[in-house]
Amino acid sequence: MQQPSIEGYSLNQRFLHWTVALLIFFNLLFPGGMNIWHRLMRRGQVPTPEQISSANIHAYVGIAILLLAVLRLGLRFTKGVPDEVAQEPAIFRLAARLAHAGLYILIFAMPLSGVAAYYFGIDPAGSFHADVLKIILWALIAAHVAGALVHQFYWKSNVLRRMTLG
Repeated sequence: MQQPSIEGYSLNQRFLHWTVALLIFFNLLFPGGMNIWHRLMRRGQVPTPEQISSANIHAYVGIAILLLAVLRLGLRFTKGVPDEVAQEPAIFRLAARLAHAGLYILIFAMPLSGVAAYYFGIDPAGSFHADVLKIILWALIAAHVAGALVHQFYWKSNVLRRMTLG
């Protein structure tokens, strides 16, 4: 079923987008507590309560990202999304769709692989989470930001405005 055409994202959609973005950046930029916990566990050492608390913060933020992503996807299906920008070449529209799909996959895969590693002790999931998925996520974030800037300053479209002011 095709959603009705809308000009911008709803306030709830924008709030969830920026909240998830901030939480993702928090976990990407401050993984130290989880890294220390993982290193100690790998060496068979016992982390201190402070180290466990620090690792828990990373885990809780990841779980919050996962829960908010479910809400975000639900809103996407119920509220719809604005139409693609007509002046954007077809190859860039395809790239944008692929980047958005990749970002959605990662906002689910990152927390799920982190939970698998931290709570269920599945070490390969932790390595995949902290190495492969993290690199792909950074690349997609860079592409996403670059795409928004190209829309704003080259094509002079309203794409950036749709996710900021609505």
